[in-house]
Amino acid sequence: MNVFRTDRVRNVVLLGHGGAGKTTLAEAMAYLSGVTSRMGTVTDGNTISDYDKEEIKRKFSISTSVIPVEVDKVKINLLDTPGFFDFVGEVEEAVGVADAAIIVVSGKSGVQVGTEKAWNYCEERNIPRMIFVTEMDNDDVSYREVVEKLQELFGKKIAPLHMPIREDGKFVGYVNIVKQAGRRFIDKDKKEECPVPDYLEEYLENYHEALMESVAETSEEYMERYFGGDEFTTTEVSAALATNIAECAIVPVCMGSPVNLLGVSNLMEDICEYFPDPSKRPCKGINSKTNDVFEANYDFQKAKSAYVWKTISDPFIGKYSLIKVCSGTLKSDDTLFNVSKGTEERLGKLYVLRGNKPQEVSELFAGDIGALAKLGDVATGDTLSSKTTPVIYPKAILSTPYTYQRYRAVNKGDEDKVAQAMSKLAIEDLTFKSVVDSANHQSLIYAIGDQQIDVIKSKLKERYKVDIELSAPKVAFRETIRKKSDVEGKYKKQTGGHGQYGHVKMRFEPSGDMTKPYEFAIEVVGGAVPKNYYPAVEKGLNECVQSGPVAAYPVVGVKAVLYDGSYHPVDSSEQAFKTATHLAFKDGFMKADPILLEPIVNLKVTVKDQFTGDVMGDLNKRRGRVLGMNPDHKGNTIIEADVPQTEMYGYGTVLRSMTGGSGDFAFEFARYEQAPADVQQKQIAARADKLKQGEE
Repeated sequence: MNVFRTDRVRNVVLLGHGGAGKTTLAEAMAYLSGVTSRMGTVTDGNTISDYDKEEIKRKFSISTSVIPVEVDKVKINLLDTPGFFDFVGEVEEAVGVADAAIIVVSGKSGVQVGTEKAWNYCEERNIPRMIFVTEMDNDDVSYREVVEKLQELFGKKIAPLHMPIREDGKFVGYVNIVKQAGRRFIDKDKKEECPVPDYLEEYLENYHEALMESVAETSEEYMERYFGGDEFTTTEVSAALATNIAECAIVPVCMGSPVNLLGVSNLMEDICEYFPDPSKRPCKGINSKTNDVFEANYDFQKAKSAYVWKTISDPFIGKYSLIKVCSGTLKSDDTLFNVSKGTEERLGKLYVLRGNKPQEVSELFAGDIGALAKLGDVATGDTLSSKTTPVIYPKAILSTPYTYQRYRAVNKGDEDKVAQAMSKLAIEDLTFKSVVDSANHQSLIYAIGDQQIDVIKSKLKERYKVDIELSAPKVAFRETIRKKSDVEGKYKKQTGGHGQYGHVKMRFEPSGDMTKPYEFAIEVVGGAVPKNYYPAVEKGLNECVQSGPVAAYPVVGVKAVLYDGSYHPVDSSEQAFKTATHLAFKDGFMKADPILLEPIVNLKVTVKDQFTGDVMGDLNKRRGRVLGMNPDHKGNTIIEADVPQTEMYGYGTVLRSMTGGSGDFAFEFARYEQAPADVQQKQIAARADKLKQGEE
């Protein structure tokens, strides 16, 4: 592939709701730019960007793919992102390296939750954007209604550039609002001038007037000319649009039918003309040697540096580190310093990935996106730079996974294979985590949602030939006591020769400190229990609190006092006193009003105002206690509640269903509280069964 200077690069992320047509649009742009000789479809599973077997099978995007296309000597790096919310980490990585965005809206479905989420990503990062409305070949689609909904949600900055022309229900052309002229399609990327239909005159006048007002606001000179009745030239309008779009003051709306290749060439021209090149966007890091701010700003004349924004680790195509060059010009066989790891890396060959197909390039200018192969220690989020200017860039902030399930290998002996495969998948997807929960003897998968977990399970089987089964996770209950008890434990066993003898008298009571399993105190007088057996008693206690006598959960908040006992000069031993302590603990614990404690999490749910009633009702069903409701001044309410952790299983799916996918949640452990009687009984019964089966 050709080498492009910074001013000839556009990094554009495709965002939008699942099914809006992002992948189809990318495929159409690739076809029209000559990358492919035939246009693939999601249905047939032969698109450039959805190359993974899981994507082909499920017919939707799972990971972000890069599709570089060349238009008028400009390289457009298209970042095709997933629309389904479970794969939000892929979107966040791509948005972090994009310099502009196309928000794709389905003309048939209109503005959806994914549209609003895409808008919010751009707002948070101040990313210039355009909106592209698809499916204009469908006669039922109302472009005007979509534009009005966009203006209702996002305000006056929404500015249509085109309007569709239909004849006999067919999409045959468009009106260019800037030029106030009609265009008729005569081929996939060619058009001819035609008159503006009468039924569009009114809308054309309104849209054109709004556009001219926006242009006038770019300078005082333009404002004076506008109020003086002067007409702006097409060149002036285009320059003003480019300025306003770069400053996020205007968001143009375009439209077309990617399936039929209509309107797509217009979009590519608009990307080249209106979107900023990387050098117009800020990029700052920290020089780790001097602690000074390094203003990279995608300047190819500065010291070399690059940020690793994504990793592909596929057994079929190998490992690739996807990079964005932040400064300087990278060349084949450069040696760079991995500032994050403190190691040197020889780059070898430089590549540009188009889907999963690498193409070798001799160099990459600042602002361009490329790939490096087989860099063993390099991971997503690392910074590569020259050793003399060791720059480090901030890592992308990704969503935290809160959906979790328990897993185990289907085939015994596959545990190590599963662990290795999980670690390889986690290299690619940073929103997925595999955690060993030693307290509950279980392995857990954490992800953004159930669909992501299902994809992970499927990839393990398809790629790495290991199978796992999923189940509801065990929740870490605790056992404690509420009253005092005074008991003794005597262990006496006589077999031929030396016997076993240990005898302790102990008091048990609540310690008041739930952060520790137990406190141990000694009040023995007169040597009833020799000092050399005190450690044995404490060892016995330490073993007992690992698995309590009520439901085999760990014990917390117990104070144990050894105050008396007896011993035998020959038969007493450390083991005998440990066993006596076991007997005393079980008896004393059960006589001190034992209870189960359940973990309580502090939950924060962010939902649109109209869903607060449904969410509150659901939290009540989950035994939640609402602590407060606060507006976030973006049309949302943040509900804070304390909820038992046992009630959180599957919450993400329910919340998504209640809110149409717009609700978000996060939680963290808060404390332990006494479980209600019915919950205790269920736990005791369930744990008793498991103990009998020998699973614990």
